[in-house]
Amino acid sequence: MSTFNTLDDLDSNQRVLIRLDLNSPVLDGSARDNRRFDRHAETVRELADAGHRVVCMAHQGRPGNDSFISLKSHADILSSHIDRDVQFVADTYGADAIEAIRSLENGEVLLLENTRMVEEELPEEDPEVKAKTDFVETLAAEFDAYINDAYSAAHRNHASLVGFPLVLPSYAGRVMQSEYEANTAIAEREFDGQVTMVIGGTKATDVIGVMNAIGDKIDTFCMGGIAGELFLRAAGHNVGYDIDDNDLYDTQWENNKATIESLLEERGDQIELAVDLAYADGNDERAEVEVAAIEEKDKSYLDIGSTSVAQYDPIIRDSEAVFVKGALGVFEDERFAVGTSGVLEAIAETDCFSVVGGGDTSRAIELYGMSEDDFSHVSIAGGAYIRALTGDPLPAVELLIDAAN
Repeated sequence: MSTFNTLDDLDSNQRVLIRLDLNSPVLDGSARDNRRFDRHAETVRELADAGHRVVCMAHQGRPGNDSFISLKSHADILSSHIDRDVQFVADTYGADAIEAIRSLENGEVLLLENTRMVEEELPEEDPEVKAKTDFVETLAAEFDAYINDAYSAAHRNHASLVGFPLVLPSYAGRVMQSEYEANTAIAEREFDGQVTMVIGGTKATDVIGVMNAIGDKIDTFCMGGIAGELFLRAAGHNVGYDIDDNDLYDTQWENNKATIESLLEERGDQIELAVDLAYADGNDERAEVEVAAIEEKDKSYLDIGSTSVAQYDPIIRDSEAVFVKGALGVFEDERFAVGTSGVLEAIAETDCFSVVGGGDTSRAIELYGMSEDDFSHVSIAGGAYIRALTGDPLPAVELLIDAAN
């Protein structure tokens, strides 16, 4: 497997510039704590404890969105996770930022302002173009090494992700390292036993693309979520349609109809479809109906049913490897968490290699009393996880590999 340099290869007493992904939900103008801070804190803490001067870059939101805010609140949250002060400067590469960088002592940590407030950051351009921007050239002159820990943003050709590896010795942080190893396992590892993938979530187009790309490497797909209903629709059942103008199904059906029908025809024996679905009845309680008994879709189905969970359970427990992409229901509502929590509990109780991908799905682990230690890897990546599963290159990762070679 092609690889990159890691923190283990970093010389001592370095001035390091590290790219994190601290993009977070925003409440009342401030970032909310989440698992990304905890994950990246491991890398930042290790660098600071080793006596490096650590300067962090990260993004938050996009220009024009309510989530596009300063990183000042992010510095406070990161500080609480690494148990040391994280200085903040409301500048990215101007005079104030350079002064703060040069004032840093060994073992100290500084967070620069939101990279997406820099005009040269966002346009998707070739790395060679990004490397010649004032943003990259100005900052690079202040550092001995660049570290990319932002695996979840590695599919972007943004300046802070792809410009610096062309002008500085470059390394992977601990999050980048662990995410890359786990998320490329389908492509890179050989498994002797059954390999299962649990497919769900609302972005059916993404997961259908994954199924089409890696069908040869998967023995069984267990279906739920929007994609699961669309496959049931292709199989002739009266589900997978929009109601109340929610636009969750019909557009994705039109965009993926040919692929879904092709997958059912060519890989139907690999695809396990739900046999029952759950909904909220007139008393606002969970109720279930057999898929075969649905004559017309007149209500929203919010989870797979109990019989389907029981059908998926032995498949998972007999697997050597299980990959999860997307929730099987609206697990934030305890009434409709049966599918997602049931599948995750089966994985947690099984001695298999397991990767749970996507921030939403991974939240269910803590929400329903499980531990991340029960899984081989819990990914904080979304788009990058999809790209890794489908075999598409991740520009920021490719550059780290090139830098090592």
